[in-house]
Amino acid sequence: MALVYRARPAHGVAWVTGASSGIGRATALELCRRGWTVAITARRRPELEAVAAEGSGPGRIVVCPGDVTDLAQMEGVVAAIEAEHGPVVLAFLNAGTFFRDEVAVFDAAMVEKTFAINVGGVANGLQPLLTRMAERGRGQVAVNASVAGYGGLPTSSAYGATKAALIAMTESLKFAMDLKGVAMQLVCPGFVGTPLTDRNEFPMPFIIPAEDAARRICDGFETGGFEIAFPRRMAWLLKALNHLPYPLYFALVARFTGFRK
Repeated sequence: MALVYRARPAHGVAWVTGASSGIGRATALELCRRGWTVAITARRRPELEAVAAEGSGPGRIVVCPGDVTDLAQMEGVVAAIEAEHGPVVLAFLNAGTFFRDEVAVFDAAMVEKTFAINVGGVANGLQPLLTRMAERGRGQVAVNASVAGYGGLPTSSAYGATKAALIAMTESLKFAMDLKGVAMQLVCPGFVGTPLTDRNEFPMPFIIPAEDAARRICDGFETGGFEIAFPRRMAWLLKALNHLPYPLYFALVARFTGFRK
């Protein structure tokens, strides 16, 4: 059985989307400390340049702005990275957002917008990446989903659905990409301290700093298996809950989250 490919800094470039803040920013900085040339992408160049200025260690950070919801832009970004800095051998497709559901009103436009960023943005990165990596016969791609994608949670009908879609997409791609020498990985964080979670007004159990999340993610890039899930207590709890009969699942989730009618 062939060994699973694991990218190393000597092999080429790492690419991180959604790198201007939160998990993406912290992961880009951690990769830089581990010796990578890291290409970072988000819409706003000044915010990316601020991240690049923070980079330290044997690696370096290069700025490659772009909108993940635009396929043509993502094709151009990947082409530019490879032309200027070398092949992308490790990619962390991280860009995403969260809009809290209103309890009393279902907003179809909000669902569409969330899918365009969280799922469409990943798909737009996958197309140019997987084409190039498959041609070279090696590569490593990690998709940032969430433990929220394991099952339905209160006020998360759009966000949770996008993360469930990413989990299924990455699982499905693994079958074909294994044959091409491209390693697919799934990142499923619990609560991480970021500008997005700073807006939450509810308890967030087992929350960890973004820097801690980045170390766990990068460790997983180097040695981990298909799924990088953390904190483990949070991931195991939600996985276990989703094996329960629905009446018990709904009752326990409502209790644990403090959600009541």
